Order: sequence, then structure tokens, then C-alpha cells
Amino acid sequence: MTNFERYLSVWVALCIVAGIILGQFLPGVFQAVGAFEIAQVNLPVALLIWLMIIPMLVKIDFGALRQVKEHWRGIGVTLFINWAVKPFTMAALGWLFLGYLFKPYLPADQINSYIAGLILLAAAPCTAMVFVWSNLSNGEPHFTLSQVALNDVIMVFAFAPIVGLLLGLSAITVPWETLLLSVALYIVVPVVIAQVLRRRVLAGYGQTGFDRLLAVLQPVSLVSLLITLVLLFGFQGEQIVEQPLVIAMLAIPILIQVYFNSGLAYMLNRVFGEAHCVAAPSALIGASNFFELAVAAAISLFGFNSGAALATVVGVLVEVPVMLSVVRIVNATRGWYESGHAVRSAASAPAGKA
Repeated sequence: MTNFERYLSVWVALCIVAGIILGQFLPGVFQAVGAFEIAQVNLPVALLIWLMIIPMLVKIDFGALRQVKEHWRGIGVTLFINWAVKPFTMAALGWLFLGYLFKPYLPADQINSYIAGLILLAAAPCTAMVFVWSNLSNGEPHFTLSQVALNDVIMVFAFAPIVGLLLGLSAITVPWETLLLSVALYIVVPVVIAQVLRRRVLAGYGQTGFDRLLAVLQPVSLVSLLITLVLLFGFQGEQIVEQPLVIAMLAIPILIQVYFNSGLAYMLNRVFGEAHCVAAPSALIGASNFFELAVAAAISLFGFNSGAALATVVGVLVEVPVMLSVVRIVNATRGWYESGHAVRSAASAPAGKA
């Protein structure tokens, strides 16, 4: 992890401040940006989202899907958490905290939008920063790569139905055309572009050229994210200034779901006897959120000024520090994890029978 990535939360906080200030003094600029759209797609934001997502997807080698069977227990646990648990627990936490416990303290006309943002945040797992978390926890790199590749394939088909289902259960009108357009624009098209770029660079310039490309693209991705945040908070500034506690109230269900899902994944891997080098990244992938996609979808579905967009940005704000804390937890508990009977039995089993 570079210093720039390590202090991502600091840069996010600075962009929040910058966005709020600029939004107060240059409202016309932000209104012009917000109006620059075609078919409910804001073109400047679409470009920024592509610049955010494509560099991350370039790293994904879908050939790694051949390795899925080598870590089937860890893969199974992570898939269960990512697609059968996390979106639904986040929705439940949103309903509990925002729809009930914090309801008296939130603007009534934005509560459903906040819940929608949380749903979008949890509906797809991270595809980029998890490589950093896996490395910091001494994770098995082939497991991480194959898991991320498999999640990306599933995401193309599962993101829209899961979001549509949970928004419907939350009594939020589902703009299906815009939702499907968001999937096409922010998942399918970037995946295609990234894979074409990956193959051409590797074929023409080899691994060395590919590594140079990644070194160039990574800061582009992060800078695009930060510019997007300035735009978002330029629109959201007035609401935040009036109700600063909204940020804290949105962060609480996000924090709970991260620790709950990472803990559940970690425990299930231990029960099933998976090695710690797989369980650690499994827990981290299980808890992670594809916040770039969530931000893009929230803007497309509900607009810059929406509570949904604000909720997804809070996810960006807490992502790095909370995931680093999960890394510390799985590293600190390795001895306890490996003392489990199932883990010890799997480790001592003959090769191919674990």
C-alpha cells in the first residue's frame, strides 16, 4: 500500500471540506456539472467513474477462475457472505438504525434514500483494495485473485436483481431502466475495456509493460475518486452543514456490517478447516464494499443531491481505517485460529484430501 492509499481517509476528509466550501461559493459551477447529462447519465461523473473502475479491473485475470476448486471451502464461504448475507444484513441494519432508531434525527424525506445508498454499498464486493488487504494479512494470492475474478463474473448478473429486490422490500421505487443502464455502464463496459487493455498490453509489452501501466493507472483511479467526492460534497454541502451528525449516523450501520461479516466469514472458515492464509482474505473480501460502483449507481439512480449518494460516500470515508483494523484483528488472532481442531486436521491431512 502506498502512502497515498494508506491515508485515503485523510484525502477523502479534505475533499469533503473542499467540496462543501466550493459548493457554498461556486454553486453555479456545480449546477452546470449536474445538468450535463444524457438519458439520466451525468457525463462528467460517468467519465470519472470509468477512470476509477477500469484501472482496478485491469488487474483482474479471469484465467484465475481455473484455480477456484483449489480453495473451494474458502471460496464457498466468501460467496455465501458476499451474496447471501452482506447485502441483506446491510439492508436490515439500514432499516433498524435509519428507519427506526435514528429516524427522529434524520430528514424524513431522505431516510429511504439513505437506506438505498447503504444497500448499493453492500450489494457488490470490492475488486481492488482487497489485494492490498490480502497482502497485509499474508493471504494466499491465488485464492484472492480467483475469488475476486469469480465475484466480478457474478456481479455482472447479480448486482441489479439484488439491488432491485432490496429496494423493493424497502418500499423504494426501483428505476429498473436506470439500474440496468448503470450495470451496463459501470460494470459490463469497464470489464470489457479493462480486459481488452490488459490482453493487448501483456501481448505487446509483457509483464514489465503491464506493471508500468498499473503504476500509471493507480493514481489516476484514486484522483478520479477524490474529484468525484468534491463534486458530491459540493452538492451535499448545505445539508451536511445543517446536519453534521448525519455522517456519524450513516457510519454506524456500515461499521457494524463490516465487523459482523468479516467475523462471520473468519469463523466459518475456521469451522470448515480452511487455512489461515485463505481465511484472512476471505474475511476481508466478505466485508469489503465496491464503493466506486456504489457511488456511481447512487448518482445515476437518485442524483447528486440524494441521501443515497451521501451514504455511499460515507462508505468511502470509513473503508480504509475499518479494513485496516480487520487486517490487524486477523493477524493478531492467527494463533487462536490455527489452534482450531478442524484447521489442524485439515493441515495434517494428506495432500488432496484436506
